[in-house]
Amino acid sequence: MTSRSDVAAIIDHTLLKPEATPADVEALVSEAKELGVLAICVSPSMLPVTEPGELVVATVVGFPSGQVKPEIKAAEAARAVSDGAAEVDMVINIGQAIAGDFDAVEADIRGVVDASGSALVKVIIESAALSDEQIVDACARAETAGAGFVKTSTGFHPAGGASAHAVALM
Repeated sequence: MTSRSDVAAIIDHTLLKPEATPADVEALVSEAKELGVLAICVSPSMLPVTEPGELVVATVVGFPSGQVKPEIKAAEAARAVSDGAAEVDMVINIGQAIAGDFDAVEADIRGVVDASGSALVKVIIESAALSDEQIVDACARAETAGAGFVKTSTGFHPAGGASAHAVALM
């Protein structure tokens, strides 16, 4: 049986609201330590995080739309890593995926992977906005580009979030 602490140890405690303040991030860190989660995820403007302790620090790039020039996304990732992020969650250009331009999607991911150095890159594909075939293609391209993980959604897209079906495809 999986314990509460086992589950907590694999969770990213996240604060990505645009109105978040430095005091909110401090509260997030405190709560994350109390809960025993693995990581915190904050907007890149909130880096570096003061006194994260043993918490893994994650951030987002191209968030939430993914509609950012690839070189800007890569620069944002490099800056985030230099500011203390150990993990980078990037949003793909969803429009490119819907249009079937998976070469561009892959190049975008590879640019962030390369710019992130040793930091773990997780790719957010916004699965609710994609067809089954597009989900599979986005995941394959993320793997080919060197990403460590693929995630279902930002939680901000109007099409919705994760579904069991999308997770099974992924």
